[in-house]
Amino acid sequence: MAATAAFPTDPARSWWGWGLTEQALPDSECTALGALLPGLPSRPMPVPEIGGVELPEPRISPPASLAHRVSATPPHRASHTYGKAYRDVVRALHGDLSAAPDLVAFPHTETELVDLLDWAGSHDVAVIPYGGGSSVVGGVEYRSGAHAGVLSLDLSAMDRVLEVDTTSRAARIQAGVFGPALEAQLRGMPGGLTLRHFPQSFEFSTLGGWLATRAGGHYATLYPHIDDLVESMRVVTPAGTAESWRLPGSGAGPSPDRLFLGSEGTLGVITEAWMRLQDRPAHKASASFFFSDVADAMEAVRAISQSGLHPANCRLLDAGEAALSGVAHDGESVLVLGVESAHQPVGGRLAELVTLAADHGGREREPEGGGGDSAVSAWRSAFLRMPYMRDGLARMSAITETFETACTWDRVAGLYQAVRAEVGAAAEKITGHPALVNCRFTHVYPDGPAPYFTVIAAGRHGQEVAMWDEIKTAAMETLTRHGATITHHHAVGRDHRPGYDRQRPEPFALALRAAKDALDPHGILNPGVLIDPRPAAG
Repeated sequence: MAATAAFPTDPARSWWGWGLTEQALPDSECTALGALLPGLPSRPMPVPEIGGVELPEPRISPPASLAHRVSATPPHRASHTYGKAYRDVVRALHGDLSAAPDLVAFPHTETELVDLLDWAGSHDVAVIPYGGGSSVVGGVEYRSGAHAGVLSLDLSAMDRVLEVDTTSRAARIQAGVFGPALEAQLRGMPGGLTLRHFPQSFEFSTLGGWLATRAGGHYATLYPHIDDLVESMRVVTPAGTAESWRLPGSGAGPSPDRLFLGSEGTLGVITEAWMRLQDRPAHKASASFFFSDVADAMEAVRAISQSGLHPANCRLLDAGEAALSGVAHDGESVLVLGVESAHQPVGGRLAELVTLAADHGGREREPEGGGGDSAVSAWRSAFLRMPYMRDGLARMSAITETFETACTWDRVAGLYQAVRAEVGAAAEKITGHPALVNCRFTHVYPDGPAPYFTVIAAGRHGQEVAMWDEIKTAAMETLTRHGATITHHHAVGRDHRPGYDRQRPEPFALALRAAKDALDPHGILNPGVLIDPRPAAG
């Protein structure tokens, strides 16, 4: 059976919910949140202890040569069972770990990774690349049921910045490094450079996960996706190792990097990448604006996105989202803007943005006594705290669903109204209680925004997952009907497969299936993601 040697783990991380255990909402805060939604229990569900949760017996054993890199301990298996979607958190709270992997592997080298894939392919073992485990779309949960065993693949031991090219401003980085460790290593190296990719999951996600899911970072304009920061990639597949050339750009046929960006562990395992870096910003400024009409606020954001001023932060919160974030409570929408530069003051650029917002009816909030913008600070605090609030509501049996999308500017007003009306009505019908449907723009482009919706409603204890699934289906139907993407930056996983199948052209689906068969002939890599899993033998 698996060895019990030390593995790279963080005991401070929650195994059942988001983030750090010490930052989870206490029972009293869960109860206070639940009191805001009529129909919820008076007390939160208890947080289960791993020792009290039943796990299925492992069905497989690792080869002797790799046993020191493989674990079958309950903490490792439990923490690698699910991602961090609402349905994942609720099932963990109910003690349902029936989908637990049989083993968890922690390779330290690419050679060990190759050996693990060879063993898995010859023994019909599904391999689920785990990243940081922050998936909210069922991307790291095995659901196929057609394999002899399941191995969760954790690359967190492969976590170093291997070299930095200060001349070209790029670094070769191993895929298992978490966001904070990556930036800390770059900070200790010459050049004063940064990757500056900050998704909301930054603390608890890895470079490999960002690449495999085409993650969106904190930048609202210019370079919102990790795709834009990739110079070259190295990927281990069951058919061999692929490594693209380091180039600033190339017109040599379809990009090999594009094949693996967003492949979500179905075609290969990303082991390292050369990433484009930038100088650390030295000049920053921010401002916030209040709009009585959300349509005016959307027009302001469109003008800003088409101005070429490229604000680093451009977040629009509708009235409900502004109230939920504690930024405003009077029915007004709020626009949060931020600019930054490594080389020159940004006051002039911020002034141009201020003028654009004011021209569309925005009222700027004056800085308070300390000179800071309280709305900006409140938004930032709420942004980081929101996943913990989601878990607190889950413990109260509230239904909380978040989904993001993107569409062109000519369709956004209709999409916004349709989602609020249709998904809100569906949630009320499913739960029997009125639903809160809020929206914010997380990223904006010259030709359209990325709206991010939050749905909150009172659920029923024991039926949370079924209700969540129905609301997810209703949201998917509305997005599809309006021609909006099924995901802007959360990836496809297993939860978004129906919408993804409608969005992708069928000739592309044929090519993707052919690539899967060629690169993963045994069908072991993350089966069920992007492509239907191979039928069970016999």
